[in-house]
Amino acid sequence: MVKSTGTAAPDGLSLRERKKQQTAMRIWHSAIALFAERGFDEVSVAEIAAAADVSKMTVFNYFPSKEDLVMAPMEQHTDEPARVVRDRAPGTSVVAALRTHFLAALAEFDPATGLNDHRFTVDVVRLIYRTPALALRATTAFGHTANELLTSELLAEAPEGDRVLAQAAAAQLLGVRAALTSDNQRRMMAGERAAEVLPEAVENARRAFDLVEHGLGDYGTRPPGAPA
Repeated sequence: MVKSTGTAAPDGLSLRERKKQQTAMRIWHSAIALFAERGFDEVSVAEIAAAADVSKMTVFNYFPSKEDLVMAPMEQHTDEPARVVRDRAPGTSVVAALRTHFLAALAEFDPATGLNDHRFTVDVVRLIYRTPALALRATTAFGHTANELLTSELLAEAPEGDRVLAQAAAAQLLGVRAALTSDNQRRMMAGERAAEVLPEAVENARRAFDLVEHGLGDYGTRPPGAPA
């Protein structure tokens, strides 16, 4: 869910653009530090501005709402599954592309996989889980919106395709990512170390994507004689 914990700017940006990005990151980090210490509802925008050494108006110029102070940087990656599918190599299935991408992200301890024990990342995740408004917004962005984007990408390659099946496929693929990410986040919040969890997280990801790739089939079938 949480994508970035650093302040490095992408190559090729002008000095002005780099300074703007650095200011945005400073505001974001200041806000998260205060929210983690006192709670989302107990911190004012004015206090965040003071901590970041900017004006209150500057905060709103970068983050139009208080919720944006937590969610906006992450929501830039809502379209990531759709982009992975769009950019996959010829002959690569949708499942294979998303599985490869997720496994590579795990190996890099990408916060988006949930497998990142950086204190800042864990603070953001815990804050979202503890704040209903943020949890709802995360569900909307990485559930509903991401599903629409992925569904549209699937249909773009097959305009005559069945929209319901495309939506079902997108839901399954995003559901796998969400389940894996949620479990990794749970373990990070419990104090486990990302490097120690990595082997199991990789195995979980392989098994989960395999389930989607091969279908549920007889998964969950009760054995003969089992109580109803």
